[in-house]
Amino acid sequence: MSRENTTRSLDSIDLAALRDPAGIFELVEVVGNGTYGQVYKGRHVKTGQLAAIKVMEVTEEEEEEIKLEINMLKSYSHHRNIATYYGAFIKKGPAGQDHQLWLVMEYCGAGSVTDLVKKTKGNCLKEDWIAYICREVLRVRSK
Repeated sequence: MSRENTTRSLDSIDLAALRDPAGIFELVEVVGNGTYGQVYKGRHVKTGQLAAIKVMEVTEEEEEEIKLEINMLKSYSHHRNIATYYGAFIKKGPAGQDHQLWLVMEYCGAGSVTDLVKKTKGNCLKEDWIAYICREVLRVRSK
């Protein structure tokens, strides 16, 4: 995507116009903490399907970075090795408080490669695991 196209697509995202997640998704439990917020295991209210929901405070300083993340998720989440992006929602806060952005993605219950490494408790990953991870990372880059 060219820089001009990226800028144009950022301008087309109106965070304030996103739907409220109430009645669509609900938070179940915290599963991680990130730089910009917490990640929850969530659930689609009607179907019960699990989802990963990244909840972030929306501030003016971070708005462009948030828009970039949404564009990246929209563009690249259709690969089998990348969590599928389901959508973005805004949960409006009380007057004077920041709104919350909910980025909703496929829930990967087994965790990340980082989680796998942490579970080894200082031991090395098995060579066949490393080979599998490397192969799958290369598949993402080749698409």
